[in-house]
Amino acid sequence: MTIEYPSSSWRDYELIDSGNFEKLERYGRYVIIRPEQRAPWERTLSEEEWLGRAHTKFAPGAGLGKAGKEDSGSWDMLRKMDKQWMISYPDVGFDLRLKLTSFKHIGVFPEQAPNWDYIHNSVKEIVLSSAVETPLRVLNLFAYTGAASLAARKAGAQVTHLDSVRQVVTWARGNMEASGLDNIRWIIEDALLFVKREARRGNTYHGIILDPPAYGYGPDGKRWKLDESIYEMLLNIASILAPERSFMLLNLYSNGYSPVMAETLVRCAFGKNYRSLDCGELVLKDSFGKALPMSIFARLKR
Repeated sequence: MTIEYPSSSWRDYELIDSGNFEKLERYGRYVIIRPEQRAPWERTLSEEEWLGRAHTKFAPGAGLGKAGKEDSGSWDMLRKMDKQWMISYPDVGFDLRLKLTSFKHIGVFPEQAPNWDYIHNSVKEIVLSSAVETPLRVLNLFAYTGAASLAARKAGAQVTHLDSVRQVVTWARGNMEASGLDNIRWIIEDALLFVKREARRGNTYHGIILDPPAYGYGPDGKRWKLDESIYEMLLNIASILAPERSFMLLNLYSNGYSPVMAETLVRCAFGKNYRSLDCGELVLKDSFGKALPMSIFARLKR
């Protein structure tokens, strides 16, 4: 199993401290406090030090513990800060606009930085091999605000970015423009329905990225539940991933999944039709050395 962390050279992100089911993070020039169920240990810094450094703290609302609403709440402003601000990811070369949302998210998941590197390097590897005569196509499913899409586009891929939420797709388009990139294809649709249709049409992609939530709804109200749909999704993805010179990246946040389970899912869905498969965890480490596990990944190459 592989354990990966964001590079220490990324100056626009820092996990300062973690503990008591919260994390203290710096994004660019602003420091925020958010709930973090994966951090049950004690903090290293005192409560006064946390509040003295932070610009804002997320306060969970009445939805805490309710499926689909457990991340809802509001932000308590501790110091003056902008409603929106930019950060950069220079290792690949793109910019992201951040803002405070009512669901504790701010527009980026920093632990995903190693996956952005993997996507960028995988696309470049295929491009440099000159083994692909047709345009190199990458499909990003459950694509959120588009960091993975930008990594693929920066490396030269033709990218299809799919998410079920129109406002999030608009946010991602703004990130593309802020990064000086263009020509990403935007789709607002249910991810599984789209993949099934692509399979029927015989369309293929050289790269497929999927970072599904534990639950959610498509634009037409169709329910997505990870446990019920992930294997069907992977079976369909196996049929639209190009048979050679291609890659697939699966990222999972659900606490019920492990790298071993992700590996078994992918092996069963793809059979023996791949060259390599690497599984592991993405982890954040605070400035005092405490490791905070965030998600698991499976990376397959054909």
